[in-house]
Amino acid sequence: MNINIAGLDLAKNVFHVVFFDRHHKEVRKQMLRRRQVLSFFANTPPCRIAMESCSGSNHWGRELKKLGHEVTLIPPQHVKPYVRGNKNDYNDARAIAEAATRPGMPTVPVKTPEEQDLQAVHRMRSQCVRDRTALCNSLRGLLAEYGIVMPQGVTKVRWTPKAGQRLSYESDSIRRI
Repeated sequence: MNINIAGLDLAKNVFHVVFFDRHHKEVRKQMLRRRQVLSFFANTPPCRIAMESCSGSNHWGRELKKLGHEVTLIPPQHVKPYVRGNKNDYNDARAIAEAATRPGMPTVPVKTPEEQDLQAVHRMRSQCVRDRTALCNSLRGLLAEYGIVMPQGVTKVRWTPKAGQRLSYESDSIRRI
């Protein structure tokens, strides 16, 4: 069996792989459980394996590279036009392999664990900033219901009265906050 390229559709538990020869003819298709993937590809001759770049693709890319395979990650928006027929896992794997054969297809490099760690830190920081902004806006909205209007901006919410300065509230319930 002369395998040139494999399209691997990643999932949580059940993966689908479709193999094509150098003439882009389907040679084999296989359904794999998560625990079977590495042993299956360890017994497969080295070939080019294409996957959609999604969660988990960097992990699987690193593992498959260790086994001697060439790994290609393709952004999902570039794979979608190649899906033929109804959407199912085999058709997705077939579309991934077909997209990988196209010249000039944009690919994404497999990230190292360090690169993924850095990306995770940036994403978590962005999420914290977004959450902080949402909380400040919520607080401003709640205070506005009591007639206390605050200017926009996190620094305005962080403002604290100077020593001896008192704020007057019209409602006893707002003092309890």
